[in-house]
Amino acid sequence: MNIDYILLKQISVLSAFFGAVIGFITLIPYVGTLSFIFLICFIAPLVIWLLIKYNCMSMNSIKDGIITGAIAGFVAYMAFSVVYIPISVVLIKLLHFSANYGIGIMLNNAGFFILTVVSLFLGVVGATVNAFTGFLSFYVIDFLKSVKK
Repeated sequence: MNIDYILLKQISVLSAFFGAVIGFITLIPYVGTLSFIFLICFIAPLVIWLLIKYNCMSMNSIKDGIITGAIAGFVAYMAFSVVYIPISVVLIKLLHFSANYGIGIMLNNAGFFILTVVSLFLGVVGATVNAFTGFLSFYVIDFLKSVKK
């Protein structure tokens, strides 16, 4: 089994960047819900598209899309959590402001262990959903290649 560590690093860095950016955007009321849905569902196609556009990755099999999507989804959600949770806690504790009421209640009352478990669980959910969208990305890319021919 041949592991491409450079590609793995590129996937992780891109996913972490997009996760952190979405962590800041999610703090904005009303826009936050859409950005969170984008984080959970569409990070993998974005990362795959960028890597293919700059010839860093080639989609040879379904497995490539699934693995890339899972890694991108998990890393993006973890980066999102590292940015979003501390800023939200500071906003709730000091300014009594929450962009999302339900999350505000949880962050105000939950301990570190609960926040860690919830973040890991949602990271796995993000990995699963993004693995599926990575799977779909393979078929879209394959279809577009067949149309070009």
